[in-house]
Amino acid sequence: MLYQFLRPLLFQLNPESAHRLSLAAIDQLGWWGLLPGAVIDCQPRTVMGLTFPNPVGLAAGLDKNGEHLDALALLGFGFIEIGTVTPRPQPGNPLPRLFRVPEAHAIINRLGFNNHGVNQLIENVTQSSYQGILGINIGKNFDTPLDKAAEDYLLCLQKVYRYASYVTINISSPNTKNLRELQSADALDHLLSRLKSSQQELSQIHGKYVPIAVKIAPDLDTTQIESIAALLLKHRIDAVIATNTTISRESIANLPIAQETGGLSGAPLRQRSTTIVQQLHGFLQNAIPIVGVGGIMSVDDATEKLNAGASLIQLYTGLIYHGPGLAGTIARALCTGQASQKTESA
Repeated sequence: MLYQFLRPLLFQLNPESAHRLSLAAIDQLGWWGLLPGAVIDCQPRTVMGLTFPNPVGLAAGLDKNGEHLDALALLGFGFIEIGTVTPRPQPGNPLPRLFRVPEAHAIINRLGFNNHGVNQLIENVTQSSYQGILGINIGKNFDTPLDKAAEDYLLCLQKVYRYASYVTINISSPNTKNLRELQSADALDHLLSRLKSSQQELSQIHGKYVPIAVKIAPDLDTTQIESIAALLLKHRIDAVIATNTTISRESIANLPIAQETGGLSGAPLRQRSTTIVQQLHGFLQNAIPIVGVGGIMSVDDATEKLNAGASLIQLYTGLIYHGPGLAGTIARALCTGQASQKTESA
């Protein structure tokens, strides 16, 4: 409730400044003991071989460098995903690169994998006291040629493997030039083959199996989704995250902000991402679990994703419009039976 009073003040700031201020405030509230302070542990489900205390996670992008894990862990999430991180630090795309679309409860971003690099992320994780399920989302540097992209993903996988509960392969951001070409059949087949080989080697070295998830775009047709699903099955990928942001502007075409390039997230993405979840569910037939993300603003939205076939869900833009309490609100509703959804473990 308090956030509804604070949001107009935050929206007076440019979005990146508001983002930094909000995370700093959450850190401070956590230090003062003013956050809920406990994971909402109910409806545990086993996905990717991991036991999640509840199905509500934080999507990658909010805490790119793993700098705020301790405070974010106090908001009720069942799991947290950090990143996207690249082998080398990079500043991302030029400012301005983040835009609110309040009329549509949406965000446009063209951040471009701005992050401090994989080594700094690992240092931040090791200094954190977070003990929950941690996903680490990895990508390639903007200046790495596409035919060398696998090397960036392999390097990041090798470095984060020891510290991650699962690793997400981000091949679907629209803000790194040509990155989405890695979703094409030949490129994806090659990348997944190399990642699975490395995963097997790393599991022997570290004495533990760390699942790999692949995050895909919403701007795919049914034939492309079927092709991706077949490759996920072929390479025994552990999960698929659906979806990243969209380059479509159909839902906000009447707004001047629609001319800004970048990925659109938030409420306008909800229906399309749910459709992708449904299609994947049909092609995968429960053989690979799906994490549903995109436009989840309420308990009903979360339930829709779960009923479409997702085993877990993730939030990001909904937190900007409804506040950090959204995670706990959804988790508690799912746990207390105020929402109906599939509960099968994948």
